[in-house]
Amino acid sequence: MFVKDLISNKEIQITADGLKNNIINGATDWVYEEEFAFSVAYEWNNDDTKLAYYRFDESKVKEFSFNEFNNQLYPNEYKFKYPKAGEDNSIVTIHVFNLANNTDKLMDIGKETNIYIPRIKWTNDANVLSILRMNRHQSNLDLFFANATTGETHTVYNETSSTYVDIHPSEGDYVYFTSDNKSFILMSEKDGFNHIYHYDITGKLIKQLTKGNWEVMNFKGIDEKKKLIYYLASETTATEKDLYSIKLDGTKRTKLSMGKGVNNPEFSVGMKYYINHYTNANTPELVTVNDAEGKPIRVLEDNAALSKKMDEYALSKKEFYTFRTSENIELNAWMIKPLNFDASKKYPVFLVFYGGPGRNMVVNTFDGNNYFWYQLLAEKGYIVMCVDNRGTRYKGAAFKNCTYKQLGKLEVADQIEAAKYFATLSYVDKTRIGTFGWSYGGYLSSLCITKGADYFKTAVAVAPVTNWRYYDNIYTERYMQLPQENANGYDDNSPINHVDKLKGKFLLIHGSGDDNVHYQNTMEMVNALVKENKQFDLFVYPDKNHSISGGNTRLHLYTKMTNFILDNL
Repeated sequence: MFVKDLISNKEIQITADGLKNNIINGATDWVYEEEFAFSVAYEWNNDDTKLAYYRFDESKVKEFSFNEFNNQLYPNEYKFKYPKAGEDNSIVTIHVFNLANNTDKLMDIGKETNIYIPRIKWTNDANVLSILRMNRHQSNLDLFFANATTGETHTVYNETSSTYVDIHPSEGDYVYFTSDNKSFILMSEKDGFNHIYHYDITGKLIKQLTKGNWEVMNFKGIDEKKKLIYYLASETTATEKDLYSIKLDGTKRTKLSMGKGVNNPEFSVGMKYYINHYTNANTPELVTVNDAEGKPIRVLEDNAALSKKMDEYALSKKEFYTFRTSENIELNAWMIKPLNFDASKKYPVFLVFYGGPGRNMVVNTFDGNNYFWYQLLAEKGYIVMCVDNRGTRYKGAAFKNCTYKQLGKLEVADQIEAAKYFATLSYVDKTRIGTFGWSYGGYLSSLCITKGADYFKTAVAVAPVTNWRYYDNIYTERYMQLPQENANGYDDNSPINHVDKLKGKFLLIHGSGDDNVHYQNTMEMVNALVKENKQFDLFVYPDKNHSISGGNTRLHLYTKMTNFILDNL
């Protein structure tokens, strides 16, 4: 790491020990970037006199490798550090470099090194750095304040869970410090739903600001002059996202967004205005500038050209509904019917899902990735359906965390329940129900065609996890603990252990350059299928990563999947 003064052209070297696949300064290793959702691992204090940064020692992390073909005579071998479930992590330390005297100070985060530091953030005191520390199981969270000069730390907040503490890393900072540095705001699921809490700077609770059987989805900021907090919530339904404001004392909760759908606002500095991105399931994005009370000021993008083009086609509406399983669990779902739908006929069902923790697919928003593919399948005579199983978000911690230590068990049970429910509909051909999923969805699709072989005729699995022992440890152990502690949890719902049940048509797809869900997963699935003499279809995209994209790749992929569905479902 270096600091360069652009006026004097003076350069200061902060670190000198960086080494590929060994030491990283000021950036993250692979697993932190993927699972804690950040890659810039340094932060300046508020007067630019001190720079806090991460140091990753990944020397003991095992390497993963794969060949890169790239139309070369001899493939390249690509190696990188990837900690799988139960394996060693990087040893992380936090440092502060003081520009006044060119000194580097190690912050005291405790003697235990088998921990995670998912966030650092300066308070509004230029000498106090906040550090978020979690244990390996991610069931204990500590918020430290560190003296940047001495490195000494003390705990101001602690939270524990019988499962895991969910800090929602993809949604930004965990903690917000008020400008007077007298208090901070954070979100927690400790009352059973994700809500906003206000603490004084010593860690004493001032007030729980939001409460109810609904979830705060995202904290958007504070107008400290008006003492107003802005946040997104699922107060009306888990399928929608609305903008609210609430006073810092917990009064005057006000809904600011209008219309049914999903709102994603980005506020200006000072919180006087925001740019809102609004969609619903059948309408492309509308981008407006709004004042802080929610009133639209002007339209930045209405996607009129796309909407006009869509009107030229015969498109079916995506419809939302709920149903209850045999365990009396209400699940959210959507459906796209053929445009010329006739309730007296029988239609095949194409069931799509993701199903993993932290991501919902039954959301009232425009799906720019797959919307028109689903419309094509509906035009071909399929009813396209989607169900969010247990383990997904915005229906409370109990609904989300019930899959703890047994990923795949309840999720596939709910998708089987969905198939049983579809079979009761007079217009569904219960002998023609197929599934499709990507990544975690590919994992569930592989389980549906094996464990749920009596209910599903076909399955398409793209880039699936087939054994959680092969996936990274931060994600996997958050939900499963270590394989050394929970062997049955890992094995009981691995698709490779259920291939003997396969009856229907199975299409397995993977990119050979997938650095996230490794191609190893599909190779092990192939070995298991061959061992049981089960026939299946396999397609590999050389050098393609987890997104399987680039050039004509997506066109080829979706054509292949469409043809498989038309031929087999």
